[in-house]
Amino acid sequence: MTTANGPGETGLEVKYCQTKAGLSLVDGMKVEGYASLFGHPDRSGDVVQPGAYAASLAQLKGEGRKVKMLWQHDPAQPIGVWDEVREDRRGLFVRGRLLRDVARGREAAALVEAGAIDGLSIGYRTKRAERDREGRRLLHEIELWEVSLVTFPMLAEARVGRKDEEPCGDPLHELVAAIEAVRQEMGAG
Repeated sequence: MTTANGPGETGLEVKYCQTKAGLSLVDGMKVEGYASLFGHPDRSGDVVQPGAYAASLAQLKGEGRKVKMLWQHDPAQPIGVWDEVREDRRGLFVRGRLLRDVARGREAAALVEAGAIDGLSIGYRTKRAERDREGRRLLHEIELWEVSLVTFPMLAEARVGRKDEEPCGDPLHELVAAIEAVRQEMGAG
């Protein structure tokens, strides 16, 4: 789902990503996966282009700052640390640690391990984009702020755990998509 926070707020957009190559939980607290995939349209029709994160990642590194790891895009709920955030030929790869000393971090680890949470989502500002012939927004430059663990991802291909599972045709994924569509129509997104 791509949304802006409300009027008068930060204006950040969020994009959920759930991949079959997605997020894995290792040693109980370490997480890794793809928060964004290049060339894959999400449910709103946005398509992130290769290189879209390069300038933002370089600026963060130059300033000695890191992309934040949040719970469900809530800036009041950091749950861990992203130790590695990089673009590769597939998309935006992230690797980090959920923090044991943070109650929500322990809860997130348990939910990921159980398969109850399996989505990644980015919080960002669009710096440069254009529309293609099909009306999709092609995102060429993104200012990345955070990567969250989320319940309902926007991009059906970016998911936590179960790397070999195929999302297409899975009744659970279809149910999640239907719930998210209704939530959007009701203005809850």
